[in-house]
Amino acid sequence: MRSGAKVAVAGGVFVLAAGGLGYGVYEVVLGGGEAGGTANAAAASEVRTGPPDEGEVRETAEGFLEAWASGDAPGAALFTNNETAAEPLLAGYAAEAHVTKAVITPGAAVGAKVPYTVKATVSYDGKSKPWSYSSELTVVRGLTTGKALVDWHPAVIHPQLTEGAVLRTGESSTAAIEAVDHDGKVLDKETYPSLGPILDSLREKYGDRAGGSPGIETWIEPADEQLPDTTLLTLAKGKPGRLETTLDAHAQAAAEKAVTQFSGASVVAVKPSTGAIRAVANNPATGFNAAMQGTQAPGSTLKIMTAAMLLEKGLVTADSPVECPKEVRYYESTFHNLDYFELPPTDTFTTSFARSCNTALIKKIDEVDDDSALAEEARDVFGIGLDWKTGVVSYDGSVPEETGGVAAAQYIGQGTVQMNVLNIASVTATARTGTFRQPVIVPKSLDDRQLATASRSLPQNVTRQLNDMMRATASWGTGKAAMASVGGDKGAKTGSAEVDGQATSNSWFTGFSDDLAAAAVVQSGGHGGDAAGPVVAAVLRAGA
Repeated sequence: MRSGAKVAVAGGVFVLAAGGLGYGVYEVVLGGGEAGGTANAAAASEVRTGPPDEGEVRETAEGFLEAWASGDAPGAALFTNNETAAEPLLAGYAAEAHVTKAVITPGAAVGAKVPYTVKATVSYDGKSKPWSYSSELTVVRGLTTGKALVDWHPAVIHPQLTEGAVLRTGESSTAAIEAVDHDGKVLDKETYPSLGPILDSLREKYGDRAGGSPGIETWIEPADEQLPDTTLLTLAKGKPGRLETTLDAHAQAAAEKAVTQFSGASVVAVKPSTGAIRAVANNPATGFNAAMQGTQAPGSTLKIMTAAMLLEKGLVTADSPVECPKEVRYYESTFHNLDYFELPPTDTFTTSFARSCNTALIKKIDEVDDDSALAEEARDVFGIGLDWKTGVVSYDGSVPEETGGVAAAQYIGQGTVQMNVLNIASVTATARTGTFRQPVIVPKSLDDRQLATASRSLPQNVTRQLNDMMRATASWGTGKAAMASVGGDKGAKTGSAEVDGQATSNSWFTGFSDDLAAAAVVQSGGHGGDAAGPVVAAVLRAGA
């Protein structure tokens, strides 16, 4: 222990009684009896192998937590498999985060994992506030020493800490904001947890413009300077500046509730007539904003774009007959429909679209006779890849030029196509009106930023046919069940995206109702209408 600090041990309770560590009084409440003390002693005489046993897990966890609690950062770091990375973060818990008191209570070990709760007090400039959270550590075998060691990663200190990030307490670097929806209703992280990362980003970017003043806070400062700080605790509120967003509180509440039904779910809603983003939600709600920054194949929801291209080129009409065989081969790749279904050759393109026939689209690739056609449609009509400036960090999609089987896969939203639900909601919004309007989460007037614009709109007859085909999908096609509860003028497109190494496909769904478009994805959710469909329907029902 440093600075002459003394730790009294009684019945498994460690109490830091004194010392000049700047920690005040620390306690670590340790369950499960006293530490064994034999595991690491044995390891000192021989290099052990295999997973740590129960005694080693208990002894290592207790040793680490005791040293951390006493303010002995070097000593605690010795219990980890990365002393160099661990020591500065452990030392910074007091020096940078200004934690002055804490009780760390381990739970029962589950194998090599030891969960624990932290009940701390943070003090800065005469202000103090309690701070509670839970985390866990994992005990592993040291690769060279054979000792049982804590597997070090920053989340051992706090579950939201990532590589290179640090905890800090002080006057916030940006002014606080009070974000409101388009009708003036306050939006906060507690009521709308998915907005947490978004509100942090908006504060970082627009806090000074909003006219507020800084407060005293504890925050995570990320390694990437392009990312916003994440506020964990507010010791003293600054004066928040009012910031208007395009969000709709009612739609956002519906989105938050809908994504909780499924693990790995994201949804976005966009107003087609303006591009205003009305709702963004993710499950899990904290951390990475997958709804706006994710990159993955969108499956058959991209058939909206492929259909638009074929309609524009005059290769099909909504009412013209097309072939939909069980499977089709294109160069080195073979494609088939779900469960190898087929349709009579007299059935129309609308039927193939509503039933989500893969082969009907792929059979048209030779008639298109242009490897760049889909990529051009994506960029020139749907605004994909045009550096969207939504107001927060977002990914604007990618449909690269490809050849052979990869090009064919792109026609059905597979291959190298990369999208997120913001992109697909925008695709539906563009199909709805015929014109791309770049999605925004704060008005352009806030900072007069340059929004992306597509070079052309869809012809009116193509827009009409696309809407009719999506209406068919919602009324009697693959989207019927999911959209049954949605009112208004409605349309949809289902999608299932196969991912290498994943047993169950990702569930995608997009739809519109009047002047609201939405898209959702559920990881490993299966068919589009089964998981993502109900999420979209819930948001459309709440639409503004």
